Amino acid sequence: MAVQINPSILSADFARLADEAKAAEGADWLHVDVMDNHFVPNLTLGVPVVESLARATDTPLDCHLMIEDPDRWAPQYVEAGAGSVTFHAEAAAAPVRLAREIRAKGARASMALKPGTPIEPYEDLLPELDMLLIMTVEPGFGGQAFLDIMLPKIRRTRELIGKHGLELWLQVDGGVSAATIERCAEAGADVFVAGSAVYGAKDPAEAVRALRTQAEGATASAAWACDH
Repeated sequence: MAVQINPSILSADFARLADEAKAAEGADWLHVDVMDNHFVPNLTLGVPVVESLARATDTPLDCHLMIEDPDRWAPQYVEAGAGSVTFHAEAAAAPVRLAREIRAKGARASMALKPGTPIEPYEDLLPELDMLLIMTVEPGFGGQAFLDIMLPKIRRTRELIGKHGLELWLQVDGGVSAATIERCAEAGADVFVAGSAVYGAKDPAEAVRALRTQAEGATASAAWACDH
């Protein structure tokens, strides 16, 4: 499974988003946090900014919708240019229908789980998804400390993916840095969202390369990857 590094523009300079997108050279995706001040206690950006960013960069956009009523809004982010759209299990009224609609419009469909939401009730939904996102902080704000108590949940999710023989990406978001990325990779994650670890660095592109090297090293010796 290939390691992917997705810098989060939540930690970038919003006045210079096009330049900040270019600064994270080598990134697999740009992670775009959409917050509505209802589902989470913060307000960020929406469809018009995603449309503009999609025109300004060749790096595909990974939109993480921390919003109410994603069943209504998620398809608009595909139309705005997102290559992957993540909705929250806690907010979606009809997650299977929504995942299928996102895929039908041409994007990858992803579902996110808050730290307190278990994976097990959603086992039967996994074949409908292209990616599952496990939040390793409470969603809403960047710069939070990584929650180590999420590592067992990452492991259980990886086991379920293997049990069903799925080519499902497993993303982690929240507190991912040089100090935590190897633990995430060892537990089973293969897609890593990093905000301040990339955009807080002097050289964002070098930070992307360094994080990738760490994650690849940890993955190479991880039991789950050896069994794949």
